[in-house]
Amino acid sequence: MISSAGGSLLAQTAAVSGLDRALSAQLAPWRAGRARHDPGKVLLDLAVAIALGGDCLADLAVVRAQPDLFGEVASDPTVSRLITTLAADAPAALTALRAARAAARARVWQLRAPVSEKGPVIIDLDATIVLAHSEKEGATPTWKRTFGFHPLLAFLDHGPGGTGEPVAGLLRTGRATANNATDHISVLTDALAQLPAEHRARVLVRGDSGAGVHAFVHHIHDLGLQYSVGIYAHQPVLDALAALPRQAWKAALDPDGRPREGAQVAELTRHLRPARDPWPPGMRVIARRERPHPGAQLRLTDADGWRITLFATNVRGGRIADLEVQHRLRARAEDRIRCLKDTGLRNLPLHDFAANQIWLELVALASDLLAWTQHLALAGTPARTWEPKRLRLRLLNIAGRTIRTGRRHLLRLPRGWPWADHLLRGQHRLNAFAT
Repeated sequence: MISSAGGSLLAQTAAVSGLDRALSAQLAPWRAGRARHDPGKVLLDLAVAIALGGDCLADLAVVRAQPDLFGEVASDPTVSRLITTLAADAPAALTALRAARAAARARVWQLRAPVSEKGPVIIDLDATIVLAHSEKEGATPTWKRTFGFHPLLAFLDHGPGGTGEPVAGLLRTGRATANNATDHISVLTDALAQLPAEHRARVLVRGDSGAGVHAFVHHIHDLGLQYSVGIYAHQPVLDALAALPRQAWKAALDPDGRPREGAQVAELTRHLRPARDPWPPGMRVIARRERPHPGAQLRLTDADGWRITLFATNVRGGRIADLEVQHRLRARAEDRIRCLKDTGLRNLPLHDFAANQIWLELVALASDLLAWTQHLALAGTPARTWEPKRLRLRLLNIAGRTIRTGRRHLLRLPRGWPWADHLLRGQHRLNAFAT
């Protein structure tokens, strides 16, 4: 008996995408001459354990207990020694892991691209707090008066019909600021390196006001990419809002294209005075105002009972209401962060900062594996958009029985399981990609 029959989809996806081979090739320098276990296989097993719900190295025991499904799995001491070895050379190890992920991503996109052939390829940047409940290297007080880390993350948005892929992550101390341009540039550089080269020119970078700083916006402009980032309501912007005629405000839209009750949008670009520290040419500033929800407090920059939010973009043409919807959908990054925290990022389990950098990369690898499995194996089913919790509960953690007959290994699933058909069809799809 096995308890994670649905995990066979993860193993098949790793094989179809070439992730298993890419990890073995990239991590070959860290394999000792007479080592029994391939470091690439060890880290892939760890990623599978995290994808199945593990949140520490010891949770690899769940994968180890199912050798008929996942093969031979390294022991806890072997895994601990490997993480320590990789952490001792963290920059090179992270480069190797990212190269393996990029190679597998290119193969997945070759089989079935998750983004349309036209339109922007959207990368969302956002930071989050990861709490630490004990003394760990790099854990410091945060701006939310908690204690832990403040990683900055980048996600590729699959759109409303899919999920997303974590394409970059930078582990930072808890006191790191949200609007550090150097960190944003570093994360965007890593994120672009993860995309197939032919898609990089179509990237649209979305972010909140932490990304709306001069140096980062200039960097995006210099790369020739599009952006849609929040900005703070400085005095020139407030003056432009005050000078804006009433008829300039237009009805805001919901994502389905219907008018949003009590919300309006307007473009401020023509009413802005030249700034002392100029923004890139071609930048547009768009404001949105909405009546706050009951109980919400107004800010100093809000006016006449309206909650005012601002963003800057260099996207040409289009209705400002549509541009505002496109920017507001960056909130999907919050969903991706929640999914990461359900997939190993709730807590950084190791003490050393470098070791936790490796762990963050493994969390991203596990999330990639889940996203690719849904994209390749579960397309056209409700499971395509399930979040990790639901995916594990209904599909990955199906009990099953492995049977050997002749030279074949069979996996039998319980009769009457409502979602077993998703698993069977997913295996057929992955087999078709493998041929």
